[in-house]
Amino acid sequence: MSRATILVLYYSRGGRTAALARHVARGVEAAGAIARLRTVPPVSPVNEAVAPAIPEEGPPYAEPSDLVECDGLLLGSPTRFGTMAAPLKAFLDSTTELWLAGRLADKPAGVFTSTSTLHGGQESTLLGMALPLVHHGMLWVGLPYTRPALFETRTGGSPYGATHVAAGWNPALSDDESELAKALGERVARIAQRLKRTTDAAAQ
Repeated sequence: MSRATILVLYYSRGGRTAALARHVARGVEAAGAIARLRTVPPVSPVNEAVAPAIPEEGPPYAEPSDLVECDGLLLGSPTRFGTMAAPLKAFLDSTTELWLAGRLADKPAGVFTSTSTLHGGQESTLLGMALPLVHHGMLWVGLPYTRPALFETRTGGSPYGATHVAAGWNPALSDDESELAKALGERVARIAQRLKRTTDAAAQ
């Protein structure tokens, strides 16, 4: 059986959400799946791309085909006034045709975010990112309280998804934040692998 492919799609300006994405991807790979890192270009106030067609460094920009081809999705964004950043929202808004065709239905998905303050809208951002995924018929995967780090963390971490507090006193991902990000990647990947095995068996 071929390995599941998990799309790790994120937007990052200061590098903190990108760091979360890398830990999430490590979790995906630890579960035996393939992590496909992708980002989205920034947008101007009139919602036009201001970046080159290909990023100068880092992952390439996502295409709708990345969503179609993946077996699961991990979606990440910094918080902007308690919700996801405009570039990621713009990309999701462009997926109407996939929604009409039901191309993402039944795929597992998780979300992650970073904020500059402890109570800077992490949970509202995670919930907001999950909404379009639910509309697509995806299966929202969170973090269960069987993870001790959810009880112990004094930085980021939520049952709704992985988070990071990008404050001056927390300059890099804490051990708990790193562990929970990896755990989210592992969990989405494990579920995607199980669903893929079921689908492949039914097709034989």
